Amino acid sequence: MRFMTLVKSAENVGQPPPELFAAIAQLGAEAAEKGVVVDTGGLLPTATGSRIRLSGGKLTITDGPFAEAKEVVGGYAFYEVESKEEAVEWANRFMTLHQELWPGWEGETEIRQVMDFG
Repeated sequence: MRFMTLVKSAENVGQPPPELFAAIAQLGAEAAEKGVVVDTGGLLPTATGSRIRLSGGKLTITDGPFAEAKEVVGGYAFYEVESKEEAVEWANRFMTLHQELWPGWEGETEIRQVMDFG
């Protein structure tokens, strides 16, 4: 089963501590060694992005930053695991690193199963 995790938080909360980056890299290496991680990445601020919206039959393109965004997706991971519970376990470990190494940071990780069209 393939799951995507989406990490969300307020956008301009500063740079994560270097210790957090190191711990995330170590967790990613462990997941790769176990063969469960497909891809991971952090996303640049919305100021560098664009949105394409379809509304009322019209497409509009808006360049960032997006003032109305309270929380934004700041990173993602794809996992190939045996169950939703296993995906939750990996995401919980990721969030625990934030809890331990970035005091005061607030956010969430959303876990969604990827559709299988095969």
